[in-house]
Formats: sequence, C-alpha cells, structure tokens
Amino acid sequence: MKNVMILCGAGQIGMAIARRMGYGMKIIIGDKKYENAKAVADIMTAAGFDVTAVTMDLSERVSIQSMITEAQKYGSIKMLINAAGVSPSQAPIEAILKVDLYGTAVLLEEVGKVIAEGGVGITISSQSGHRMAQLSAKQDELLAITPAEELLSLDMLQPANIHDTLHAYQLAKRCNEKRVMAEAVKWGKRGARINSISPGIVVTPLAIDEFNGPRGDFYKNMFANCPAGRPGTADEIANVAELLMSDKGSFITGVDFLIDGGATASYFYGPLKPEV
Repeated sequence: MKNVMILCGAGQIGMAIARRMGYGMKIIIGDKKYENAKAVADIMTAAGFDVTAVTMDLSERVSIQSMITEAQKYGSIKMLINAAGVSPSQAPIEAILKVDLYGTAVLLEEVGKVIAEGGVGITISSQSGHRMAQLSAKQDELLAITPAEELLSLDMLQPANIHDTLHAYQLAKRCNEKRVMAEAVKWGKRGARINSISPGIVVTPLAIDEFNGPRGDFYKNMFANCPAGRPGTADEIANVAELLMSDKGSFITGVDFLIDGGATASYFYGPLKPEV
C-alpha cells in the first residue's frame, strides 16, 4: 500500500504541483473528461510517476465519492490537489456555481472525512475572489459554514443577485477561500492541513481561452500593467504549493495565498484601478 495523492483537474497547474509532490505516491487524477485525465496520466507515467486516471465530475457528490473510493484502494489519502474548475468564458452562471463553488465545497468536505494524519490539501482559487467588493461578515460566514447541499440556495447566489459570469466566478472563488478556512478547523482535528492559492494570469490552455474570449483585452492589459509586467507560469504556482504542502509549511493552514504578479495591488492602488 502507498500514500495516495488525489489530483482533481487535468490542467497545467495541477500537473505542475503533482510533479513536485507526487513522487513515490500513488496518484489518482480525476477530470470530467476522461481523455484529459488520461493524457496527463500518460505524461506523468512516462516521467516515472504511478498515476491512474478516472472520470470525476466536480459538480456531483457521488462522482467525488467514487473517486475517493478508488483512491482508497491503493492506501491512505495523504494529499489533495484541487485544480478543477471552469472559467467565466467557458460556462454559464449556473455551471460556475455548481462546479467552482458547490463542487469545491463538497470535495473539501468529503476528502476531509478521510484525509490521513499528516495529510495536506491545496485548492486553486483565483485572484478574482480578491477583486470584488467586500462582503459582510455574515455573508462570509454563510459562504464558509453553510452545509454544502444548501449553499446554492443562499440569497446572494440567486440569479437575480448575480450580474454576469465574472461575478459568479468571483463569488465562487470568495467562497473557496472561506470554505478552506472553515475546513482547516475540521481537517486539523485529523492532524491535517488545507490551504488555497489564488493565481493571477497564468499561461495555461484555460487562460488562453480567456485571452481569446470577450474579456481578452482586459486580461492582456492586466498582466501588462501589473508590477511583474507579465503573466505567470504553472511552475511558479507550484513553487508556493511545494512550500505549503511540505514540512516547511507545517504551521500554515486555513489561509489563501495570492500569487498574481501584483495585479491586485495595481487594481486597488495603481494603473489598473477602475475609473469611478
């Protein structure tokens, strides 16, 4: 039996983190499109990792549970990397909330029930959660602790209160950050840790969809006018994930790390600040 890593989402960021942390482990990679999971599994297997691909729909609790059951066949679950999700240019409001918000909440909850002592998790959020107007303390609390099956019934998440897909995405990512805080308390009782990372513009196929989408000029302007002056790479996100998931991060849990080349700083206090 081996220690097991669950990787959700067959994207560049998730794979970069898994390659840093998954050596010597059994890696289960789940994606809604099996062919995408299989493609990443093949790349990693050719590099010497022990990887099995499965179909996993983040919007369905039963599908998440099935992936966890498969993972447990190989040993104790010690690591979770959640890099699954959809972007504002890829999906309608309902799908963004069901996958990015509800699905992430369920995944953290379900893995938190079985994570081994000394285990650690990372979920990939987004700079978008840091851009929207601050919510009230009560709204933040509702996003953090409302039972997952009741989340989508919250007033703030009703269609009449959501302006567009970007707003839905921002709400989902704000929820991710708050769920990580609440779940960190529960995971801590099992001797495990959970954190989130909020990347800025990182060059991945998903980001390229955004560059070519209706907000493409907005995103290109964002990285051109942030302090770093460029988009990031998946490996730069993996650098931070490696810290958080290693023993060097043993005192870090329940927090979100914003890694955006200073774009959010520029949004509030620099050239990216919206005109009032």
